[in-house]
Amino acid sequence: MHGMPMRKVNSALVGLLLAGVAATPANAQTVREQQWHLDAMRADDIWKASTGEGVTVAVIDTGVARIPELEGQVLPGKDFAPEAIAGDERSDYKNHGTAMASIIAANGKGPGGVDSAFGLAPGAKILPLRVDLHGNGISRNTTLIDAIRYAADSNAKILNVSMGSWPDSPDLSNAVKEALAKGKLIFASSGNDGNDDTFYPAATPGVVGVAAVDRDGAATKESQHNAAVDMSAPGTDIVTACSGGTGLCTGHGTSDATALTSASAALLWSAHPTWTNNQILRVLLNTAGKPVDGVERNDYIGYGVVRPRVALPTPGDPGPADVYPLPDLAAAAAAAGTAASGAPVPSTGGKITAPPPPRAGAAVDKGDGGGGLSWIALGLGACVLIGGAVAAVVVRRARS
Repeated sequence: MHGMPMRKVNSALVGLLLAGVAATPANAQTVREQQWHLDAMRADDIWKASTGEGVTVAVIDTGVARIPELEGQVLPGKDFAPEAIAGDERSDYKNHGTAMASIIAANGKGPGGVDSAFGLAPGAKILPLRVDLHGNGISRNTTLIDAIRYAADSNAKILNVSMGSWPDSPDLSNAVKEALAKGKLIFASSGNDGNDDTFYPAATPGVVGVAAVDRDGAATKESQHNAAVDMSAPGTDIVTACSGGTGLCTGHGTSDATALTSASAALLWSAHPTWTNNQILRVLLNTAGKPVDGVERNDYIGYGVVRPRVALPTPGDPGPADVYPLPDLAAAAAAAGTAASGAPVPSTGGKITAPPPPRAGAAVDKGDGGGGLSWIALGLGACVLIGGAVAAVVVRRARS
């Protein structure tokens, strides 16, 4: 039985972090009961098939603090932040990276073993890679690129980048390509300004850009809507473990959605350890909850809302192991080749027209009489299979 509704304490967005994180006060509900996103995604059913065991997620962020909910979950990592930022990768200087790691892999046990927040993939491991959010754009970009390259050479299969506003650069694009070539998947936040501006690395070809949806399956007002959006996940009132205060935080935004998408990939990869990064991503895309108007994708929720509850029991054909399933990587390579030859470069603005707000980002019909969130948990609606390439080619770039 639920007690009083949880009181949400909003906090201002800080710098480049693409989520709001605020302390969550205690109340009559258990922590697990407050984690509506786990109920919506049918976590209890998912965990019967997979907990993410055997999969490591590199959390490229502000550090991952030592908290009970992550005890035994965090591997030795590396600190790429400058000496001016005190501590190391196990110090969280913005109380952000810890929350992202917890959304992914928290074990549900707080101080003294009391019940606390769970991550969606509690069997997964976290590789903490701390980067710089201060200083000028060049130094920040360097730490991000170094972290991506480090993760590419590690045992981590998934790279979670719950932040944005990094400068685009050839070095960033090359680091992403290197990671993909070494079998990694990279998920990044699309941004929280609520407009169509693009954020990097979400807009970097080869990175899966993630948007946020609310309890009704519609894109949140703060979530970016542009050609860089590939997938979406819950991103409002996300209760998770964090550092400081009560040890619990309520977050919102595309940061949280990105962490849930990374966790979903970990669940699927744990169940199918021989699949490649391309096959894992293809199945996540094919089993996502599609837009209500039947289009293959739109700029609000991308190809749909991630649904590991569908992907695990009914993955379908994972497709070719060596073909990246999204169109941006091949399109970017083709554009680069055309430019190098001196021929005219085709337009890269090809955004897909989205339905009008406020239901622009809605996922497939819920099919549950209007209550709950079966649109995430159940396999309703048509799934447009994504093969080696998608017909609509979209190359991401910043708006001029």
